[in-house]
Amino acid sequence: MQAVAVLGLWLSLAALPARAGDILLTFTLPDRIESFDHDALAGLPVAEFETSTIWTEGMQRFRGVRMVDLLAHLGVTDGQLQLTAANDYSIEIDVESFRPDGAILAYERNGAPMTLRSKGPLWLVYPYDSSPEFRSEVIYSNSIWQLDRMALK
Repeated sequence: MQAVAVLGLWLSLAALPARAGDILLTFTLPDRIESFDHDALAGLPVAEFETSTIWTEGMQRFRGVRMVDLLAHLGVTDGQLQLTAANDYSIEIDVESFRPDGAILAYERNGAPMTLRSKGPLWLVYPYDSSPEFRSEVIYSNSIWQLDRMALK
């Protein structure tokens, strides 16, 4: 019975958007750790696009920060990034693979913050409809959701 209550609590919390000041992303660098809440991410150059995805129905509007802008803000120019989701799923991506017309670290979808249940708090998304280059197995596997941690390797 207690396990059912804990599961119910977790599911209800997963449906809630982050509160003001909640840390959405922890970025570990060799010499420091940077933490970002919604306001800190939204304070970086904003990028938006509309695209369809293989995981959702219809067109989706994403708002976030381009990965190239986030990496420039942190002074990261090369290396390997480890991106980790809330459930500890993890991928690695070369820093050099990010392009100015490519991936954004989305913190909003269709005008609303994303919850864990809706693939948030952050989702690395690409403008899939803009080019065949963004519709490959590699890009789809890089499109990690429920993202909450990054580390430069």
